[in-house]
Amino acid sequence: MRNVILVGPMGAGKSTIGRLLAKELRVPFKDSDKEIEQRTGADIPWIFDVEGEQGFREREQAVISELSQQDGLVLATGGGAVMRPENRQALHAGGRVVYLHTSVEQQIDRTSRDRNRPLLRTANPAQVLRDLMATRDPLYREVADIIIETDERPPRMVVQEILARLEALSPR
Repeated sequence: MRNVILVGPMGAGKSTIGRLLAKELRVPFKDSDKEIEQRTGADIPWIFDVEGEQGFREREQAVISELSQQDGLVLATGGGAVMRPENRQALHAGGRVVYLHTSVEQQIDRTSRDRNRPLLRTANPAQVLRDLMATRDPLYREVADIIIETDERPPRMVVQEILARLEALSPR
Protein backbone atom coordinates (compact mmCIF):
# COMPACT_ATOMS: atom_id res chain seq x y z
CA MET A 1 0.00 0.00 0.00
CA ARG A 2 1.18 3.49 -0.81
CA ASN A 3 0.95 6.17 1.85
CA VAL A 4 -2.11 8.23 2.64
CA ILE A 5 -0.99 11.78 3.36
CA LEU A 6 -3.24 14.30 5.10
CA VAL A 7 -2.84 18.01 4.43
CA GLY A 8 -4.90 20.97 5.56
CA PRO A 9 -4.96 23.88 7.96
CA MET A 10 -4.44 23.68 11.68
CA GLY A 11 -7.61 22.49 13.35
CA ALA A 12 -8.78 20.45 10.34
CA GLY A 13 -8.40 17.22 12.32
CA LYS A 14 -5.36 15.76 10.55
CA SER A 15 -3.92 14.07 13.65
CA THR A 16 -7.22 12.77 15.00
CA ILE A 17 -8.45 11.55 11.62
CA GLY A 18 -4.99 10.24 10.73
CA ARG A 19 -4.83 8.01 13.81
CA LEU A 20 -8.32 6.61 13.13
CA LEU A 21 -7.57 6.10 9.43
CA ALA A 22 -4.30 4.29 10.19
CA LYS A 23 -6.15 2.01 12.59
CA GLU A 24 -8.75 1.19 9.93
CA LEU A 25 -6.05 0.52 7.34
CA ARG A 26 -3.90 -1.37 9.87
CA VAL A 27 -0.81 0.70 9.09
CA PRO A 28 1.45 2.96 11.18
CA PHE A 29 0.50 6.58 11.78
CA LYS A 30 3.07 9.37 11.67
CA ASP A 31 2.57 13.05 12.42
CA SER A 32 5.33 15.21 10.91
CA ASP A 33 5.11 17.75 13.75
CA LYS A 34 5.42 15.01 16.40
CA GLU A 35 8.36 13.49 14.52
CA ILE A 36 10.12 16.88 14.58
CA GLU A 37 9.48 17.22 18.31
CA GLN A 38 10.78 13.70 19.03
CA ARG A 39 13.90 14.19 16.94
CA THR A 40 14.78 17.57 18.45
CA GLY A 41 13.63 16.89 21.99
CA ALA A 42 11.79 20.22 21.94
CA ASP A 43 8.24 21.31 21.24
CA ILE A 44 7.33 23.33 18.17
CA PRO A 45 6.81 26.66 19.97
CA TRP A 46 10.35 26.34 21.38
CA ILE A 47 11.75 25.57 17.91
CA PHE A 48 9.94 28.65 16.52
CA ASP A 49 11.29 30.80 19.39
CA VAL A 50 14.89 29.62 19.02
CA GLU A 51 15.25 28.90 15.29
CA GLY A 52 12.40 30.97 13.86
CA GLU A 53 9.89 29.74 11.34
CA GLN A 54 12.67 29.24 8.76
CA GLY A 55 14.51 26.82 11.06
CA PHE A 56 11.33 24.91 11.74
CA ARG A 57 10.51 24.70 8.01
CA GLU A 58 13.99 23.26 7.30
CA ARG A 59 13.39 20.53 9.87
CA GLU A 60 9.89 19.94 8.49
CA GLN A 61 11.18 19.56 4.94
CA ALA A 62 13.72 16.92 6.02
CA VAL A 63 11.08 14.92 7.92
CA ILE A 64 8.54 15.10 5.09
CA SER A 65 11.13 14.05 2.55
CA GLU A 66 12.05 11.02 4.63
CA LEU A 67 8.55 9.93 5.67
CA SER A 68 7.00 10.39 2.23
CA GLN A 69 9.55 7.95 0.79
CA GLN A 70 8.31 5.17 3.07
CA ASP A 71 5.43 2.92 2.08
CA GLY A 72 2.36 1.85 3.97
CA LEU A 73 1.69 4.60 6.47
CA VAL A 74 -0.72 7.41 7.16
CA LEU A 75 1.10 10.74 7.45
CA ALA A 76 -0.42 13.89 8.95
CA THR A 77 1.47 17.03 7.98
CA GLY A 78 1.65 20.43 9.60
CA GLY A 79 -0.58 23.16 8.19
CA GLY A 80 2.31 25.00 6.54
CA ALA A 81 3.98 21.96 4.97
CA VAL A 82 2.57 22.82 1.54
CA MET A 83 4.32 26.20 1.43
CA ARG A 84 7.54 24.75 0.04
CA PRO A 85 7.47 23.38 -3.51
CA GLU A 86 9.86 20.60 -2.44
CA ASN A 87 7.34 19.43 0.15
CA ARG A 88 4.45 19.51 -2.31
CA GLN A 89 6.50 17.43 -4.74
CA ALA A 90 7.48 14.92 -2.02
CA LEU A 91 3.89 14.64 -0.78
CA HIS A 92 2.48 14.13 -4.26
CA ALA A 93 5.10 11.49 -5.05
CA GLY A 94 4.67 9.83 -1.66
CA GLY A 95 1.12 8.55 -2.00
CA ARG A 96 -2.48 9.67 -2.09
CA VAL A 97 -2.90 13.17 -0.69
CA VAL A 98 -6.13 14.00 1.12
CA TYR A 99 -6.93 17.65 1.81
CA LEU A 100 -9.04 17.99 4.95
CA HIS A 101 -10.81 21.26 4.29
CA THR A 102 -12.38 23.19 7.13
CA SER A 103 -13.72 26.69 7.56
CA VAL A 104 -11.84 29.39 9.44
CA GLU A 105 -14.70 29.46 11.96
CA GLN A 106 -14.23 25.75 12.65
CA GLN A 107 -10.46 26.28 12.95
CA ILE A 108 -11.05 28.99 15.55
CA ASP A 109 -13.30 26.66 17.55
CA ARG A 110 -10.78 23.82 17.40
CA THR A 111 -7.60 25.81 18.12
CA SER A 112 -8.72 28.53 20.56
CA ARG A 113 -7.37 26.75 23.65
CA ASP A 114 -4.31 25.16 22.04
CA ARG A 115 -1.10 26.79 23.30
CA ASN A 116 1.06 24.70 20.94
CA ARG A 117 0.33 26.90 17.90
CA PRO A 118 3.07 29.52 17.52
CA LEU A 119 1.45 31.28 14.56
CA LEU A 120 -1.66 31.97 16.66
CA ARG A 121 0.22 33.80 19.44
CA THR A 122 -1.17 37.11 18.32
CA ALA A 123 -3.83 39.65 19.23
CA ASN A 124 -6.04 38.51 16.34
CA PRO A 125 -5.70 34.77 15.71
CA ALA A 126 -8.86 34.74 13.55
CA GLN A 127 -7.25 37.16 11.08
CA VAL A 128 -4.07 35.06 11.05
CA LEU A 129 -6.16 31.97 10.21
CA ARG A 130 -7.99 33.85 7.43
CA ASP A 131 -4.69 35.05 5.96
CA LEU A 132 -3.12 31.60 6.18
CA MET A 133 -6.14 30.02 4.49
CA ALA A 134 -6.06 32.57 1.66
CA THR A 135 -2.41 31.72 0.99
CA ARG A 136 -2.46 27.98 1.61
CA ASP A 137 -5.85 26.79 0.28
CA PRO A 138 -4.73 26.91 -3.39
CA LEU A 139 -1.61 24.91 -2.47
CA TYR A 140 -3.61 22.27 -0.57
CA ARG A 141 -5.86 21.95 -3.61
CA GLU A 142 -2.88 21.75 -5.97
CA VAL A 143 -1.36 18.77 -4.18
CA ALA A 144 -4.61 16.95 -3.27
CA ASP A 145 -5.94 13.81 -4.91
CA ILE A 146 -9.05 14.00 -2.71
CA ILE A 147 -10.71 16.94 -0.93
CA ILE A 148 -12.87 16.17 2.10
CA GLU A 149 -15.01 18.66 4.04
CA THR A 150 -14.60 18.21 7.80
CA ASP A 151 -16.80 20.98 9.25
CA GLU A 152 -19.33 19.74 11.78
CA ARG A 153 -18.54 16.10 10.95
CA PRO A 154 -17.47 13.41 13.41
CA PRO A 155 -13.96 12.09 12.70
CA ARG A 156 -15.22 8.54 12.08
CA MET A 157 -17.56 9.78 9.36
CA VAL A 158 -14.66 11.62 7.70
CA VAL A 159 -12.54 8.45 7.88
CA GLN A 160 -15.29 6.41 6.21
CA GLU A 161 -15.53 8.96 3.39
CA ILE A 162 -11.75 8.90 2.92
CA LEU A 163 -11.76 5.10 2.71
CA ALA A 164 -14.59 5.13 0.15
CA ARG A 165 -12.90 7.82 -1.95
CA LEU A 166 -9.53 6.02 -1.84
CA GLU A 167 -11.22 2.81 -2.96
CA ALA A 168 -12.75 4.65 -5.92
CA LEU A 169 -9.36 5.93 -7.12
CA SER A 170 -7.28 3.79 -9.38
CA PRO A 171 -3.87 2.83 -8.01
CA ARG A 172 -1.11 5.35 -8.54
